[in-house]
Amino acid sequence: MANTLLEAFNVRVVGSGDRILVLAHGFGTDQSVWQRILPFFTPNYRIILYDLVCAGSVNPDYFDSTRYDTLDAFVDDLLNILKALGVHRCAYVGHSVSAMIGILASIRCPQLFSKLILIGASPRSRIRPNNKGLN
Repeated sequence: MANTLLEAFNVRVVGSGDRILVLAHGFGTDQSVWQRILPFFTPNYRIILYDLVCAGSVNPDYFDSTRYDTLDAFVDDLLNILKALGVHRCAYVGHSVSAMIGILASIRCPQLFSKLILIGASPRSRIRPNNKGLN
């Protein structure tokens, strides 16, 4: 299951540091948006990159419009990736909708995140943050 999950979301781990940094992209992009900054972090961090299920690089068969109707499914994906990699503590950088995914993940598992760095966070999205229909 873990290998399938990691392959499905194109998970890559680069760098050689002791600390873990997760870089999560926004809608309309993929993990390649981080390529130019990676060299600045790889000497000091082990960096986890992955693609959201809606990225063009992910097999569209993995996308289920009912499941991904809320941000909860994206949070599940992130937490499952971190679990599969055996991550117990990390810093998280989220761009756009991934900023909100990181916030929701840190509410669910606060001990997992040492810090959140939010870039262009989207506090409101057409995707609901939970099944209660809140926008």
